Amino acid sequence: MKRSSPIAVTLAFLGYVVMIVPILFVVATAFTDGDALTFPPEGLSLRWFEAAISYEPFTRALVSSLQLALISTVLALGIGIPATLAIMRGRLPGKSVVEGLFLSPLILPELVVGLALFQQFMIHLEMDNFRTLLIGHTAILLPYTVRVTGASLALADPALEDAARGLGASAWRSFWTVTLPVLRPGIISAALLSFVTSFNNVPISLLLQSRDFRTLPVTMLDYVQQNYTPIVAAMSTLLLAGTVVLAFAAERILGFARIFGGINR
Repeated sequence: MKRSSPIAVTLAFLGYVVMIVPILFVVATAFTDGDALTFPPEGLSLRWFEAAISYEPFTRALVSSLQLALISTVLALGIGIPATLAIMRGRLPGKSVVEGLFLSPLILPELVVGLALFQQFMIHLEMDNFRTLLIGHTAILLPYTVRVTGASLALADPALEDAARGLGASAWRSFWTVTLPVLRPGIISAALLSFVTSFNNVPISLLLQSRDFRTLPVTMLDYVQQNYTPIVAAMSTLLLAGTVVLAFAAERILGFARIFGGINR
């Protein structure tokens, strides 16, 4: 059995510390009984959680974020799944180029994407904020959809689909009975990953927001620029708890390690 290098173990430990310790500070601050963001917390209380849930700008922005994340996730899956099938199973010329185009939003700064959308859609085409936001979020979710569903499809044996067609199944029936069951874990994983990515997005949402439609991360960012109460820490803790529960449930049901393991194959 190969033993890990002490340097690699130390670097991994330091990486976990850098990522986790700031989160623990935020969570601890959310339970403070004081009136300001201070650490260590001044006593223990749940009053800031109640304040976060009842704060109307946060609840309104939460509904907006959920709406935007759900619709953009559905659109990304609707575009990404057929694209994945065409890239990995079809006879598409220039497959590597097409795949690179779908993955390109990963290497472009989101501020650049947001600025381009603002100039082209909102200024030149005079499109409203919500539809522009929807286009932007869908674009940044496509790489996750194509990559994760592609990982699931890479784990499948193409001979199964050929066998189904050889036994007389049509292409549509072969897709529903053979291909889709193979893709299902990847589709659900891509949907969860896309939803969380869209919900937590700040750069594009910040550039394309309006007074009538504001997402929760942007609303929280605006709040901390003018206030120092722990209500933001409480809301962040609630969102963190929801994300952890969602990820744990998905891991128990689907097994993310099995799905994402296929990405490197």
